[in-house]
Amino acid sequence: MKNNQLTSLIIELKKQSIQNNVNIWKRIASDLEGPTSRRRVVNLSRINRYAKANDIVVVPGKVLSMGEIDKKLTIAAHAFSGNAIEKIRNSGSKAISINELIKENPKGSKVRIIG
Repeated sequence: MKNNQLTSLIIELKKQSIQNNVNIWKRIASDLEGPTSRRRVVNLSRINRYAKANDIVVVPGKVLSMGEIDKKLTIAAHAFSGNAIEKIRNSGSKAISINELIKENPKGSKVRIIG
């Protein structure tokens, strides 16, 4: 994702946090604002371990393909590896951008941060 896209995502997260009085978007924005080297990198195995069926999971960083998903989840992230997207879709789960998640769920209800 280009820097200006990331900047606009951070601005949108902060705006949604204020509009909907929801702290989760502010938290994700602050995670994404940090240096690239500190951004989270999470494998599918970790998501699978900590998420329950039908959870909505946010990774303020990149999702990598190590491991498997054995339940239906919605996973939103700043970036996905190609293999991770394929594995997520093959498991019947959804891989979406954080922007899409904000549009689908502006209140951030039942969203978990993993990473």
